[in-house]
Amino acid sequence: MPFDRFMALALYAPGRGYYARGDRQFGAMPQSGSDFVTAPELTPRFGRTLARQVAQALDACGAAEVFEFGAGSGVLAGQLIEALGERVRRYAIVELSATLRERQQQALARFGDRVQWLDTLPQAIAGVVVGNEVLDAMPVHLLHFDGQRWLERGVVVAGDRFAWGDRPTNLSPPEPGPFAPGTVTEINLQAQAFVRTLADRLGRGAAFFIDYGFPAAEYYLPQRIGGTLMCHRAHRADTDPLVDVGLKDITAHVDFSAIALAAQDAGFEVLGYTSQANFLINCGVLDGLEAADPREIAAVQRLIQEHEMGELFKVLALAKGCRFDPIGFVRGDRTHRL
Repeated sequence: MPFDRFMALALYAPGRGYYARGDRQFGAMPQSGSDFVTAPELTPRFGRTLARQVAQALDACGAAEVFEFGAGSGVLAGQLIEALGERVRRYAIVELSATLRERQQQALARFGDRVQWLDTLPQAIAGVVVGNEVLDAMPVHLLHFDGQRWLERGVVVAGDRFAWGDRPTNLSPPEPGPFAPGTVTEINLQAQAFVRTLADRLGRGAAFFIDYGFPAAEYYLPQRIGGTLMCHRAHRADTDPLVDVGLKDITAHVDFSAIALAAQDAGFEVLGYTSQANFLINCGVLDGLEAADPREIAAVQRLIQEHEMGELFKVLALAKGCRFDPIGFVRGDRTHRL
């Protein structure tokens, strides 16, 4: 079975996939029963800060709707709706997991009919799209270099366990290398297809994707022989997705160059690309922080410090049908490095 198919089943198979079960994936500490933390779970200041960028985009594009993909626990949606107020007429969530959708509905019930859930992307949309840690959860193809050629790495059944198996392929990384024999890496064709579909459906609006990743030149460094595939459970990370299948998250970093090129080819304009730290500081995350309590200050530090989320996470801004200079990229824009 190709790994992208295996990853899709492990994460989303009804009743058995990681995101289809009743577990609590999102939380700040292992004691909560969670497996990992996302930025909105750390502090509501994350959502309020992002809302400033979303508000600018809504005004510039003459829109009043926000679309969020993979809304997780619903915490970010609540933060954005509260901060945006009357600017948002409708907040639409596209969520594949029925379990997470139910949790989101409970968390966002106070907003009534302003929040709606969609099974698929509408044929035509106008507004601002938000994706926080959604691209990394899309299934990836695994590639293995044997020293002579690239092979597609998949999963086979070996007795009572899963094992790796390789087969010939025409797929290869976008970077020429050189690559050491034994290198394993990923390409995310599904994420690229998603961005192309989004460009086709979005008539006028903007999109902001926040995720961990690199531009292609860093993603496919010769030294990165093991790729970026990771699993998360109880706030611990491991690199073996074939063990405890369905009980832990499987993820890969985002090749932002591939996403930006796919978006541009499909009709988007790339408005900006920078680190999460630069983006949040540009949008005012530090405003009034001196009066905050120590826990709030510590949470913001996790969001912006280089050794925490500040440098690992990046933000990519896209637009179609409207042009503006997004405030999140006024300093530290790295579009030239994509």
